[in-house]
Amino acid sequence: MKKSIAIFFALVIGMPAAWAQAQDCTSFAAQAPASMALKAEIWPDSPAIPAAGNAPAVPALKAHCKISGQIRERVGVSEKGDPRKFYIGFELRLPADWNGRLLYQGGGGNDGVVRPAYGPQATGDVLALNRGFAVVTTDAGHQGPWADFGWDAVARVDNAYNAHDLVAQMAKNLVERYYTRPAAKSYFIGCSGGGRQAMMFTQRFPQHFDGVIAMAPAMRVSKGATIAAMWDTQALTAIAPKNADGKPVLSQALSNDDLSLLRKGILDKCDALDGVLDGLVSNPAACKFDVRSLQCKGVKQASCLSRPQVRALTKMFTGPKNSKGEALYTGWAWDAGIGHPANDWRMWKLGTSTSDKPNSRHVFLMQDALQGYFVTPPDRSLTALAFNFDKDPARMDAHSWMFDTAADAELKGFKARGGKLLIAHGMADPIFSPLESEDYFKRLQATEGGKDMSRLFQIPGMGHCAGGATTDSWDGLSAMVDWVEKGQAPEMIIAKGTQVFKDRTRPLCAYPKIAMYSGSGNIEDAANFSCQ
Repeated sequence: MKKSIAIFFALVIGMPAAWAQAQDCTSFAAQAPASMALKAEIWPDSPAIPAAGNAPAVPALKAHCKISGQIRERVGVSEKGDPRKFYIGFELRLPADWNGRLLYQGGGGNDGVVRPAYGPQATGDVLALNRGFAVVTTDAGHQGPWADFGWDAVARVDNAYNAHDLVAQMAKNLVERYYTRPAAKSYFIGCSGGGRQAMMFTQRFPQHFDGVIAMAPAMRVSKGATIAAMWDTQALTAIAPKNADGKPVLSQALSNDDLSLLRKGILDKCDALDGVLDGLVSNPAACKFDVRSLQCKGVKQASCLSRPQVRALTKMFTGPKNSKGEALYTGWAWDAGIGHPANDWRMWKLGTSTSDKPNSRHVFLMQDALQGYFVTPPDRSLTALAFNFDKDPARMDAHSWMFDTAADAELKGFKARGGKLLIAHGMADPIFSPLESEDYFKRLQATEGGKDMSRLFQIPGMGHCAGGATTDSWDGLSAMVDWVEKGQAPEMIIAKGTQVFKDRTRPLCAYPKIAMYSGSGNIEDAANFSCQ
């Protein structure tokens, strides 16, 4: 929001009494060190603003001071070898009614964008900013969402960890200067790439945060999940029907009807394992679905999957391997969410393009990351279909240590400072396997002190980070605050649906417990379920 709009709101709505720091906000930018560029904007209590044209929607926000800034400006190198300007951009929002806490809001994808610092993830119905948290976000040290920053060595390091350390330190310093006292507690919430950043903080910089929520963490994003994306793209392209030019159309490898058939097959086998038929696979450990049960006995029919489709799905859900049969990433869970049109499984794996130019996210996002900064040196000729599972994983070795966070399941430093870690993962996630989070959690729990400082919540039906045929809105932040500040470890968190199951609530249960139906009462009400 522009400052002029903020002033307009102040005139129309009236400056709230809580806005005692208005002058502090306007003068705060001038107090910045010479190495830091800051801009301050006054935001009084303001109503939600719907999206219009190119302007994104803005939720209703309580009065705060918005600080936009840049640090570490420098000249690096572009993909073409020309000079390119880099800096670490950030946004810090300082509420008028501060609760004494700081929240670092993680990024995602290739970063390169400063997202509004509202604190929207794992906060249920109330944004962290509106609860009184100071909230900070960053672009991770480069500008633009594509992986072309990978041609600059410093930008790679900034994106992987360095920018986050600097922004965390800077945010704490600015918070203390603004409120004249430090944050009593600091928290981190992130999903996907932000989930990787969450895990990175517990390992590289355990001193920064008291509580960390890692959602769908990209723990092996380079030498793991990216390889799986190439594996799946090749498996689906191999069975995709061809157009008039003889070129495969990736999106048509599985039709929407095929995915619905897959969903029905999974539900028929595994839905009732929690005591009720409700469109969710809430007992994934007991689900023994075999996709071969859907295979046509002869030619392809609407009621069954073709032999090539079954083989491709089996290959995908087993996980990528090299020619020696060595696993290159983990497998996947058979969750019914993967077949629901409201989930994002199609967009990641298949896309919707009706031409031979695929628009799946595995191709236009993961392939871009593969080319730009997961292989060393960067290589635009390395496409999803050209990826060699024997030779190309070695090209990721040089920098995989910077991005990947699955190896350290000790977290000695984070344990020593009393940190708490909550991992959450949608069981229908199409890009980072929930089984990888489960494996990491088991290894962490097996270490000394691991049981006291970590919890895992698996979310049936949920795709990547949010959405789908699931109950995906949940208040992990309150649970984390109670854990850190009151010693109350979360064993159950109530979630509700936002898309398909809009009137449904369900308990999310701390792994390995699952939500079981009591046998009576409204199945849309979490009160009739318990964690067992």
